[in-house]
Amino acid sequence: MKRALNYKFIMTNLSFTKTAKQLQRHPFHLVDPSPWPVTAAIAAFSCALGGVMYMHAYNNGGYLLLSGFSLLLFTMFSWWRDVTREATFSGHHTGAVQKGLRYGVLLFIVSEVLFFFAFFWAFFHSSLAPAVDIGSMWPPKGIVVFSPWEVPFLNTIILLLSGCSVTWAHHSIVAGYKKQATISLVITVVLAAIFTGFQGFEYNVANFTLSDGVYGSTFYMATGFHGFHVFIGTIFLGICLFRLLKSHLTQQHHFGFEAAAWYWHFVDVVWLFLFISIYWWGGT
Repeated sequence: MKRALNYKFIMTNLSFTKTAKQLQRHPFHLVDPSPWPVTAAIAAFSCALGGVMYMHAYNNGGYLLLSGFSLLLFTMFSWWRDVTREATFSGHHTGAVQKGLRYGVLLFIVSEVLFFFAFFWAFFHSSLAPAVDIGSMWPPKGIVVFSPWEVPFLNTIILLLSGCSVTWAHHSIVAGYKKQATISLVITVVLAAIFTGFQGFEYNVANFTLSDGVYGSTFYMATGFHGFHVFIGTIFLGICLFRLLKSHLTQQHHFGFEAAAWYWHFVDVVWLFLFISIYWWGGT
């Protein structure tokens, strides 16, 4: 009787294992149910509604905006924490999954290219044929522009150096040199913070504002959104630095850092176009 029960137990386990293997005969990660898409939607709606209420001076609009933004930050942290656990500890990010993630990041960068293309279109549309109401000249009459060879040129050098250091970090990770990767990544984050500081200084001493006609609006929209992307990229690289110190990034599995490096190189290229078109060509 006991032998029969043991045989039945073994056969049941073998059947369960066989069924599990049949269900997992693919390299893709079927994600578990998660609350974060719902909280992200609530946060986005709260930010949009709170922003409109705040701009129209409705009561509690600012509180709703702040609450929505706080929920959005919490959702981003929690969601990416789960993705990191799935990749680092659960082993769900197989080669096929990483290939899909690469396609996703590349498509995201393409969408960002189109996003900035709209700002460049607005700038060149306004500058190549200046309207009569701005004096038929570019820059418009009364606008004192920045010299491209002062803070903008210094920021260009800083971003180019940060692009070199992030590439150094990538090669160090691939080669297994953790100390060099850490040093180069720290340099990248510091250079990014310096760039943001100089950009804020430039805004503080500017002789024109966002409301100063088409030049002010296109200048601040283009450079401001680029500055926002630099801020996001700095956070991205800072998280990669933290994960590197925790030994999450290995020679074979470090796609999170690759995505951050791609994003950072994209930010570098956008700044080069901004420097050439807005600061140099558009400011003369």
